[in-house]
Amino acid sequence: MTKKILSLLSVLLLLAILVSSGCGGNDQASGPDPGPAQEGEETPESTVVKVGMVGPLSGGAATYGQSVRNGVEIAVNEVNENNEIEGVVLELLAEDSEGDWSKAANAFSKLAEQDKVNVIVGGVLSSESEAGGPIIMSAQIPTISPSSTATGLTVGNPYLFRNCLSDEVQASQLAEYAVTELGLSKFAILYTNNDYGVALKNAFEETAGSLAEVLAVEAFMDNDENFKPQLTNIQQQNPEAIFIAGYYTEAAKIAQQAKEQGLEVQLLGADGFYSPVLVEIGADAVEGAIFTAGFHSGDESPAVQNFVTKYRELFNEEPDMFAAQAYDAARIVIEAIKTKGTTPEQIREGIAETENFPGITGNTSIDEEGDTIKDVLILKVEGGAFDRIR
Repeated sequence: MTKKILSLLSVLLLLAILVSSGCGGNDQASGPDPGPAQEGEETPESTVVKVGMVGPLSGGAATYGQSVRNGVEIAVNEVNENNEIEGVVLELLAEDSEGDWSKAANAFSKLAEQDKVNVIVGGVLSSESEAGGPIIMSAQIPTISPSSTATGLTVGNPYLFRNCLSDEVQASQLAEYAVTELGLSKFAILYTNNDYGVALKNAFEETAGSLAEVLAVEAFMDNDENFKPQLTNIQQQNPEAIFIAGYYTEAAKIAQQAKEQGLEVQLLGADGFYSPVLVEIGADAVEGAIFTAGFHSGDESPAVQNFVTKYRELFNEEPDMFAAQAYDAARIVIEAIKTKGTTPEQIREGIAETENFPGITGNTSIDEEGDTIKDVLILKVEGGAFDRIR
C-alpha cells in the first residue's frame, strides 16, 4: 500500500508541476499587447519593390534630374504613406549620371545587377536612355523615361518605354496648329545644331513645308550670343513666324535681337521654352510666344493642383514639366504593380498595356513600340506668364 500511495503521490505531484508550468506560460503570453505595427513600419509580409531612377543630379543638367527625382519621390511617398498597395512597400534608389553617357551606363548597370531593382524611371536625357537601353534589355528590367525625347528611342526594345512626346511629334503638331489654327503660311526656322534642335527642325520643316511655305532655315550653336546674321537673312525672306528649335536662354536672346531689328513675327518653340528664365531674360520680347509643353502648372484640375501643392510644400518651388512627367511615369509603374504584380516582367506587361492613363500631364497610352500617345499641350506667354491655349 505504501508503495502504491507513494507512486500515486508522485503522479499527482508531476501533474501539478505540469499544470503550474502551463499556467505560467499562459500568463507570460497574455502580457502587454505589442499592438499593431507603427505607421511606416514594414511588416514581415511586406514585399519591397525597388524603384530605380537614373538622371543628372549634379552637373550642368542637374535641375532636370533633380526635378525627375522629386516627382518620383512624391509618387513613392503617396503609396507608402497611404498603404495604397496592400503588402507592398516602394523603395526609391536614385543614381546620379552627371549627364554623362558612360556614367549613365554605369548607373543602369548598378541598379540592374547590384541593387536588383524591379523597375527604373529614367533616363532623363535621351543620351542616358540610349546608354541604358541595351543594359536594361539584357537584364530584363522595365524602364520608363519621363523626358527622353529622341526620335525612335524605344523602337526594338520591349523593356524601354517613355512618358513624353518625341521631338518629332511636338514639332509636327505645332506646325499643324500654326497653319490650321493660327492661319500662318510663311515660316522661318532657327535651330540649335545639336540632336534636340536638329530633330525639331526636321519635323517642323517637313510638316510646315507640306502645309505651307518654309522660306529660310538657319542654324546656331549652343551658348551663342549673337544671332543678328541669321535674323538678317531671315528678315529678307519676310516670314510671318519663326520656329526656334532650341532652349529658353537662346530663345529669349533671339527674341530680343529680333525685336531690336524690327522683325515682327510670331515666335514659335518647343518644350525647351518651358522655363521662367524665358521671361526673365526675354521680357516683352517673348510676349505672345507660343510653344509646346508636356505640363502646365496653372491647370486648375484638382489632380494637377494637388501635385503642385505637394511639390511646393516639399521642395519650396514650382514643379516643372520634368517633375510632372516623372510623377506620371511613376504612377504608371504603380498602376502596373496594382494590375499585374511586383516582378519586373509583370511590371513590364502592365506598362506595355497602359491605355488612357489619367495623368496630370494628360491622358496617356503606350503604343506597341513603347512610345507614348498623348496630346501636346500648347502654351502662350501672356502678361509674363504661361497660359494654356490648347
